[in-house]
Amino acid sequence: MAASTDRDSRGWTIVALCFLGLALTASARGTIGLVMPTWEAELGWTRGFVSFVGAMMLISVACVAPLAGNFQDRFGPRPLLVAGMLLIAIGTALTAMIESQTAFFITFGIVTALGFGFFGNHTIVPTLAWFFEKNRGLATGIATAGLTAGQLVIVPLLALLLQSSGWRVGYVYLAIAALVVAPILFFLIPGRDAIMAQSKAPQEPDAPIGQRLKFLATSPVFHALFWSFVICGFTTSGTVEVHLIPYAISCGFPPLTSATAYGVLAGVNMLGMTLSGYLTDRMNRPLLLGIIYIGRGLCFLLLMRIAGDIQMLFIFAVAFGVFDYSTVPPTASLVASHLGKRIMGLAMGLLSAGHALGGAAGAFMAGILYDLYAQYDTVWIASIGVAVAAGFMAFSIRENRQPAEPKLQPA
Repeated sequence: MAASTDRDSRGWTIVALCFLGLALTASARGTIGLVMPTWEAELGWTRGFVSFVGAMMLISVACVAPLAGNFQDRFGPRPLLVAGMLLIAIGTALTAMIESQTAFFITFGIVTALGFGFFGNHTIVPTLAWFFEKNRGLATGIATAGLTAGQLVIVPLLALLLQSSGWRVGYVYLAIAALVVAPILFFLIPGRDAIMAQSKAPQEPDAPIGQRLKFLATSPVFHALFWSFVICGFTTSGTVEVHLIPYAISCGFPPLTSATAYGVLAGVNMLGMTLSGYLTDRMNRPLLLGIIYIGRGLCFLLLMRIAGDIQMLFIFAVAFGVFDYSTVPPTASLVASHLGKRIMGLAMGLLSAGHALGGAAGAFMAGILYDLYAQYDTVWIASIGVAVAAGFMAFSIRENRQPAEPKLQPA
């Protein structure tokens, strides 16, 4: 029985490895907002250009994620996760040596972005789905909390390095950490055959990708999850992840204070994701997901009032942290139960692509509007509206915990 795998210690080892890898991945992504003002002063780059590269990074992730998810359905997660961590190591090491805009675009917008495309929720979540049934939401919440756990420690440390040794040293340290983690993943992540045997799933041939895509394209549940996840990306990785620190600095807060607030947000986010995973196993998941989206949207009302008020800055950080990435456990659980584990890699890859495209739109829109009008209020107001809309998309899904596997013709 699949639920018996909950008792296997290997499953929790996989959770720990995923947590560690995502911590490094998210920290590398989060550096762009921290270093943006320094690049403006040191290299003469505009906020719009840096935001453009951040958007292109997310677009690269969007292009890679569905391919990576489909690859995982067929060959397992180990080659993707190892390659992703190595690409992150190479990309951050090269970013430490950049002098030109072109070099930054290539190293961060392409090389590092490929690593993000290989190592992300769309490869982590399907892996955990094979190892867990009863505690799937909790395992997903703990593992994906790594997205913010690393930022809780690493982003403030990078802020200190920025003041003492410079931003280049910070990127070197990130590269070394990723290079150390890659071989650990190779030796401890099992191959696809071992994962399938561990889950005791029937060894059925893979259906053609055209049939799997058609199934997803005609599924109302997939559309509700996809478009809400696009909005999720816009309101998290696009606007807040890239622009919170620059926005706080423009409101009069020093870089270290701004980075500390971001670290508090990340710490609460880690707890929020774990709590979301726990609740995913125990309550109506569409209701939970809708509440998270609407709660996140209301947090932007706090963000618009932080100028000159350090207490409000940290109130926002705590409130937003509760709702930030806590959408991941219920979304992943709904994909597994409503769409099926055998196409979960492809489904999560497409959802991650939508998330990345939404993030790219948010990052680019915020940067351009700031260059034009020196304000972020328009983006924050837009974020409120779309987040509430995402909440009602989630409410449209009917709860059903009976596992579904699509009847697709094997290749």
